[in-house]
Amino acid sequence: MSFKKLNPLLKEAIENQGFEAPLAFQKKILPKIKGGANVYGIAPKGFGKTTALIMGTIQKLNAEAFEDSPRALILVRDKAAALELKEEFEKFTRNTDLRIYTAYEEHDLEKQREEIYYGVDILIATPTRLNRLYFLNSVHLGQLKLFALHDAEFLIRNNYNNDVLRVTESLQKCQYVIIAEEMHEKYKRLQESFMYNAYLIKMKDATK
Repeated sequence: MSFKKLNPLLKEAIENQGFEAPLAFQKKILPKIKGGANVYGIAPKGFGKTTALIMGTIQKLNAEAFEDSPRALILVRDKAAALELKEEFEKFTRNTDLRIYTAYEEHDLEKQREEIYYGVDILIATPTRLNRLYFLNSVHLGQLKLFALHDAEFLIRNNYNNDVLRVTESLQKCQYVIIAEEMHEKYKRLQESFMYNAYLIKMKDATK
């Protein structure tokens, strides 16, 4: 797929970032995300995984804000990863009104609850803080369209599976995306809970 088929605002942002054509990995995974399929995106660093997730998310949300509840939720390993991903998102959302918010343990919980209440489109959160907010009824996920795990290796290194499953059990009609450097048995087992009929986009070099 080419960038020409993306939302005009997103396409403009991509051009402003100097991208002329999608990388091989992006060509494979973007149509799956755009089409609403559950997908594993597995590739080494430097293959454009993060950018593909950002582009796919913005496209999914039609590059525009809508009401108050998040429509995209991306789980990351920690505060540093959340802030880094938000910074990358902002490179592609400057010409939109999309609202991006990060939630992590190092920030005041009540402050986060208040700020989320005023509206967010893309929520980037750590699993522990998301669960805390969710079970305090501080984040409504009834309008969620996309749930993603970015650099999902943190699921292997930490015991976050239960945190993730508690949230996904209550979601309906949501698309799931897992982005990681290598496929792991723990990711495969998620097909039993929410990664139903997921496609596997896996690349080991720039062309395969």
